[in-house]
Parts: sequence; C-alpha cells; structure tokens
Amino acid sequence: MGKLKRAFLWILVFYISIPFIIKLCPSIQAKLVFLNFVKLPYFIDLKRPFDLGLNHTHNYYLDPEEGARVGVWHTVPAHMWKEAQDRGRDWFDSTFSSAHPVILYLHGNGGTRGGDHRVQLYKVLSSSGYHVVTFDYRGWGDSDGTPSESVMTSDSLFIYDQLKQHLNKTPLYIWGHSLGTGVATNLVRRLCERGTPPDALILESPFTNIREEAKSHPFSMVYRFLPGFDWFFLDAITANNIRFASDENVNHISCPLLILHAEDDGVVPFHLGKKLYDLAAQSSSLAGHKVQFVPFHSSLGYRHKFIYRSPELPNILSDFLGTAPPVEH
Repeated sequence: MGKLKRAFLWILVFYISIPFIIKLCPSIQAKLVFLNFVKLPYFIDLKRPFDLGLNHTHNYYLDPEEGARVGVWHTVPAHMWKEAQDRGRDWFDSTFSSAHPVILYLHGNGGTRGGDHRVQLYKVLSSSGYHVVTFDYRGWGDSDGTPSESVMTSDSLFIYDQLKQHLNKTPLYIWGHSLGTGVATNLVRRLCERGTPPDALILESPFTNIREEAKSHPFSMVYRFLPGFDWFFLDAITANNIRFASDENVNHISCPLLILHAEDDGVVPFHLGKKLYDLAAQSSSLAGHKVQFVPFHSSLGYRHKFIYRSPELPNILSDFLGTAPPVEH
C-alpha cells in the first residue's frame, strides 16, 4: 500500500505540474502544436523520393529568405514517369506547360513531406493526372529555420508565387491537410486580398481555429475539465501568436472551396470541419463560388489521414473542379 500511495502521489504531482510548466514555458506548447521535431518516418533520405516509390518526383531546394532553405518535391502526372527518369529541375519545370493542373499540397504537423500517408496521396493525385508540389516548412524535414504560423504562411506564399511564374493558364489548386488547412486558409486569404485568388481551395480534415482544435484534441482530454484549462493551455498557444483562424479567413476568401472530412477522425473532430463548412456557406465573400462538404462515413475507417484510400476521391475532385485532367497512357 505504501508503494501504491507513493506512485499515486508522483502521478498526481506530475499531473498538476504540467499545466504550470506549460504556462511558464509557452514555447513548449508551440512545439506540441507543430511537432516538427517528430521526423517520421525515420531513416529516409528526402533527397531520394524514388526510395518511397516516387520515381517521377524531383527534389530541389528554394530560399524564401536569405539563409533559409526549404526542401521541395515536384511529382509529375504518373503517365510521365518514363520521361522523368534521370531528369533535372529544368525538365520538371518545363512540364508545367502541359494541360495538367497543379496541386500545391500543404501538410500538417509532425513528420515530413515524405510521410507515408502524404506519399500515398501524391500517388493518387499523380495517377489522376495532377502535378503535385509539396515542401517542408522551415523547421520541418531538411528545411532550415524555426517554425511559426507567420513563417509557414510566408513560405507557402513564396512557393505559390514561384509556381505561378511557370504557369500560364494552367489551373493551380491549394490543398491543405490538418494543421495545413490553417496554413492554406491563411495563404488563400492573402491571395484573395491582393486580387490573385487560386483556382480552388481543398481542405482535408480542417478545424475552425487552433483554440477549438486544441480543446477538442484527444491529448487535452485529461485536462479539458480542469478549472483554468483555457488560461493554462489555450492562452499559451495564443502567446506564441498561433491562431490558424480558418473560421475568420473564410470571410475573406473568394474561390471555390471543397472540404473533405471523415466522421471517425479522432484528431480533428468531424464537427469542427462541419462547423467550418457552415460558416463558409454563409460567407458573403464566397457567395457565387462553389462550396461543398464531402463526409466519409465512419464505417470506411479513413480516420484522420486515410481519405486518400477512397476510390471515389478522383471523381469527387473532377466533379468539383469541373473537368478531369487529361490522363494519357
């Protein structure tokens, strides 16, 4: 009994100390939001995407600012795989002149651009006739720097503008997943405010804002009903200038919007994606633009990051975007 009491006291002390540690060191909360130190999967070389089955992907680096290098992947439509062998960046850039639309993919927290569920999505999109361009924000993967919401947004804007230099009338869509949906709505708000909206915005497993997501996250379950939860945890997030306010951003976005969400999502609850859709459907800035919400039944088991497994996904995209990309054989 004495050992049990001591163990219980240690657990109680640990439980009570965590909120105070977070409050005194809000940078810890920022690390928990970004999880950029979790570089799963381990032991992969991001310079070699072909090791992950992406034999039609080119790795290269760009500098959003002097001394800040970010790693980028460009995956061409799957039918180009033979031509893509041993080609350099000039050839990959030249393929943007084709009629195939381009998707700029903004990943969520944790991992790298080489995360398995991300790679599988690139393959699905590539097989459907899309170019896929993705990158690791500063502080992720092999990219330099330290993450912040403003840096993630500015990096995304830089990559977007780089892509537009290679495109004429080719459609450019923005796809965000999880935390990347917050980056995506920040980016698209900026683009719309400067009068250059993208051709469409696709949000996979989105939330309304980071405070509501943090309160709904399974990690917060043990503290959610603790008096002062907002003060201890949520205010620590705000102290790091982390907002990802998609619920505000949809009032400043003027382009077609597609939201995809699985009912059994255990990381970003389904009701947050639905709430964001309801807000977007009422947004005056989105009036006249197509706004669509596609739920995936819990029986499918797609949870937070497996919507790419849906055999209906290519048709959902082509129906929403209006035309299917040309698929050559």
